Amino acid sequence: MAAIAVELDRTLGTVDRRIFGGFIEHLGRCIYGGVFEPGSPLSDAQGFRADVLAQARGLMMPLLRWPGGNFVSNYHWIDGIGPPEKRPRRTELAWQAEEPNTFGTDEFIQYCRALGAEPYICLNMGTGTLEEALAWIEYCNGTHATHWADLRRANGHPEPYNIRYWGLGNEMWGEWQVGHLTAEEYVARARSWANALRRLDRTIELVGCGRDGWSDWDRVVVDGLARYVDYHSIHIYTGSDDYWSNVLAPHQAERSLRICEALIERARQVQRIDRPIGIAYDEWNVWYRERGEQSLLEEQYNLADALAVATYLNIFVRRSVRIANLAQLVNVIAPIFTNRDGLFLQTIYHPLRLFAEHVQDVALDPTVICETVTHTDPPGGPRPQRIGDLGPFKLLDVAATRDADGRRVVLTVVNRSPDAAISTSVTAGRLIGAGGAVVHQVAGPSPHARNSFAEPDLVNVQTYAAPASGAQLELTFPPHSFSCVELPLQ
Repeated sequence: MAAIAVELDRTLGTVDRRIFGGFIEHLGRCIYGGVFEPGSPLSDAQGFRADVLAQARGLMMPLLRWPGGNFVSNYHWIDGIGPPEKRPRRTELAWQAEEPNTFGTDEFIQYCRALGAEPYICLNMGTGTLEEALAWIEYCNGTHATHWADLRRANGHPEPYNIRYWGLGNEMWGEWQVGHLTAEEYVARARSWANALRRLDRTIELVGCGRDGWSDWDRVVVDGLARYVDYHSIHIYTGSDDYWSNVLAPHQAERSLRICEALIERARQVQRIDRPIGIAYDEWNVWYRERGEQSLLEEQYNLADALAVATYLNIFVRRSVRIANLAQLVNVIAPIFTNRDGLFLQTIYHPLRLFAEHVQDVALDPTVICETVTHTDPPGGPRPQRIGDLGPFKLLDVAATRDADGRRVVLTVVNRSPDAAISTSVTAGRLIGAGGAVVHQVAGPSPHARNSFAEPDLVNVQTYAAPASGAQLELTFPPHSFSCVELPLQ
């Protein structure tokens, strides 16, 4: 029998709710036909798909990143303001599309307000200029009677948006990126931009453009921008047709975070920087099927993918990540999938919702005793899946959190065994409430099970009560399952 033991005073840090953030980009049907579909009978007066908005609210995203992604490096924000019928239609270089600009800054802010999320805007450091970036911040945050603030008012928005988070470009290290730079070139430009942007608005927080957390790019950028930014971003996607590679690959993110934390700590020590610098893992997800240039990236997720997503979230809790943004929200590698008549929830939606609803504020360090599995990397596989050196891996991947008073503990447990249920003894360090535990479980007939318009609930959440005896209870985690266990304590 496996065992999970929780000690309430064995803490790792605090859980930052911003790890449940999201991301929308002008790519395929993410915004047009997903978030925004004026004229649809399913849309509200602002053109937002009401059914999508209702399900997106269930994810309780505190932060929403926009407009890219690769898209941003050729995006000129001025094209997306003013009367929609007068906005120019532009060639879009990142995804070889046409951009109508009917969803722009004001629509994005309105969507964030409707969603209950703070806006996080990524600046165009490809074809964009510093002057353009300054104008964008003034348009959004300006309070004086200046040109750009007055233009916002003229467009029907008298109060400043007070946008706090601004990204200094997206993936500027990538050769596919419009305006690709070397690390040294990027540092020089980002320093210049950061100085000017803060002169305009000292309340903003800036995100420097990192890579995967362990590269030479990250080393150069962390050292060069430590005095100028509040966060260093990393992007790693994982995913594989091989079951074990798929469900274990998120541990590559654990490696990335560990190394990036060390780079940041070294820079702070050497440069004598007292303030913290966080990591913004502002693009992450399972993504491996829809990768072609002409693909709309409409990944169809199965249960194994949901287990990988839950493992990512466990890692973010354990590593006390400050910001994370799931890429993306609708249709494009997304938990919500639409057509003109409605939507269904993909498998990955369910762990995302359960984490946001139930995870508590203090991260704990549980003791987990269970069988392990070793992993041999497939020959020639892509870097994000090559994680064999990190093993052996426990079949149960577990994160534990509690509230500030120690009256409630939540366990988030992934059983990665494809075919074996795991009986587990759980102890919580204090008497469990008379009602026992509440277990929310995501499972399905096989790891390959996926939802669709024909079978929207093939993978869903089942909730049940589990009786406890004193400070202990016995739980059985089904094969290929994710469980969120609520433990009220006396």
